[in-house]
Amino acid sequence: MAQIPNLDNAPLNFTSLREQTQKELINILKNIRGKKCLIIDPKLGGSLSSIIQTSLLKEHGVELRHLSADPIQTDCIKVVYLVRSQLDLMKYICSNVHNDVSKGLQREYYVYFVPRRTVACEKVLEDEKIHHLMTIGEYPLYIVPLDEDVLSFELDLAYKESQVDGDASSLWHIAKAIHKLEFSFGVIPNVRAKGKASVRVADILNHMQAEEPVNSQDMVVPEINTLILLDREVDMVTPMCSQLTYEGLLDEFLHVNNGSVELDASVMGVQQEGKKIKVPLNSSDKLFKEIRDLNFEVVVQILRQKATAMKQDYTEMTTTTQTVSELKDFVKKLNSLPEMTRHINLAQHLSTFTSKPTFLGQLDMEHTIVEAQSYDICFEYIEEMIHKQEPLVNVLRLLILFSITNSGLPKKHFDYLRRELLHSYGFEHMATLNNLEKAGLLKKQESKSNWLTVKRALQLVVDDTDTANPNDIAYVFSGYAPLSIRLVQHAVRSGWRPIEEILKLLPGPHSETKRGRFASSTSFDTLQGASANIDKVADGRRSLVLVVFIGGVTFAEISALRYLTAQEGMAYDLIVGTTKIVNGHTLAETFVEKLG
Repeated sequence: MAQIPNLDNAPLNFTSLREQTQKELINILKNIRGKKCLIIDPKLGGSLSSIIQTSLLKEHGVELRHLSADPIQTDCIKVVYLVRSQLDLMKYICSNVHNDVSKGLQREYYVYFVPRRTVACEKVLEDEKIHHLMTIGEYPLYIVPLDEDVLSFELDLAYKESQVDGDASSLWHIAKAIHKLEFSFGVIPNVRAKGKASVRVADILNHMQAEEPVNSQDMVVPEINTLILLDREVDMVTPMCSQLTYEGLLDEFLHVNNGSVELDASVMGVQQEGKKIKVPLNSSDKLFKEIRDLNFEVVVQILRQKATAMKQDYTEMTTTTQTVSELKDFVKKLNSLPEMTRHINLAQHLSTFTSKPTFLGQLDMEHTIVEAQSYDICFEYIEEMIHKQEPLVNVLRLLILFSITNSGLPKKHFDYLRRELLHSYGFEHMATLNNLEKAGLLKKQESKSNWLTVKRALQLVVDDTDTANPNDIAYVFSGYAPLSIRLVQHAVRSGWRPIEEILKLLPGPHSETKRGRFASSTSFDTLQGASANIDKVADGRRSLVLVVFIGGVTFAEISALRYLTAQEGMAYDLIVGTTKIVNGHTLAETFVEKLG
């Protein structure tokens, strides 16, 4: 099964988007005639695997290598670097070139920056006296379709860069990516933004439209009706909770990377000692599409039922005489056997993690913290984790959750936990604590927390959640409804006016604007009210809302959005744009930094 996701059922023409991206890369390679060695920075390699098949690159005389400090192993005279604009990657390029020069090798070097060149990177090449040897260009990769309703802008560190380092370059990239979408699908008439970064992106997007307008005369109706921009900072509670959907848990424990997980062959029933295999996970796999967004408890039951039904069919086959058409049906069912086996193996492997007392204890504690009723119990639990030296990232996840829901910790407790963390994990983690404080994720309490008000007003805790037949998005965390998705739900159902007071209690400003030809129209209270003709795209499809998460989105949130899309009476299809797919672990990890 191909690594590249099938996009035929996407609500927007993502296939043409992907083909355009492929074409741009092929053109770069075509213009460099003859055999060449393409050296890709490994992180970028992952993104490219969702866009273009390696075989296609090889057809254009390409030898593939990953960028590293080691000398280039190739006979090619032409060396093409495809790298993100990051300073640390420039050092590798310099060491490669210096190594060639010292051996007297004469090669032609090309450096293509993704998605655009930066002065700082070129300065490094100049300082190292190799800039004059390079032909420099850009490969404008801003958008990678991960699935039929998910686009990634592949900006790993957007959250930390804007929160801790004060680096807003990722915001320009996000606006550029959305503007690129507008060139394909028309100017998005309604924009709602919540959070510092989101409001800035909305602003940059308007500047881009003024400087380089999308000519919407050709398009009668824009294909995307509304853009909702949300800062991760607005809701850091959700990613710190453990996801309980099938895809969410796969990411928590096995780490889904560019639409696949890598694990020991033995887990998948392949007897090869020490071999790792990649298991693709996208909607091309029919069974995965059916179960990915369900609560894991339910997935186990469904797989059991399917296996039992198949066994029954098999027994019938062997004990009774069958007509040809019955045989044909049976063989058709057998075709789904590899998918069944794959997910039974994965689910069995996940169960070894989810049944552990430590995991169940952690879930229990997350719910207690989110309920925000028992401060002392939570404080003691975290203190004990630190003393037991449990993995630092696990401690940080709960600590961040605890700090946010309490709007910080009283000074005495704040100082005490910081001191204990440094004693347990080493003083080099001063930098980690500093990063968390800068981002406002771990802080001293300065005012009373408004979490209880927000929780009640938006009904974030839902008792008696039926995970098998959910009637609310809270099923994705078995009882907690993700705050971010509640905001989307309100935006789509009745606009943000009715919850204006609650929005003010959450971090950052919010804005609502109309753009393009619709800038002068009056009503913007509800999306439905935004004149009926915009709502239905010409051929009767539901119109689209693009929800963009700046700083990352979790699989559980994507599942909750899919659940909303599937509801009866829902007027919109929701698609997701994100800087990156994240979970509590990968998010907390970006803040971990050791001094020295």
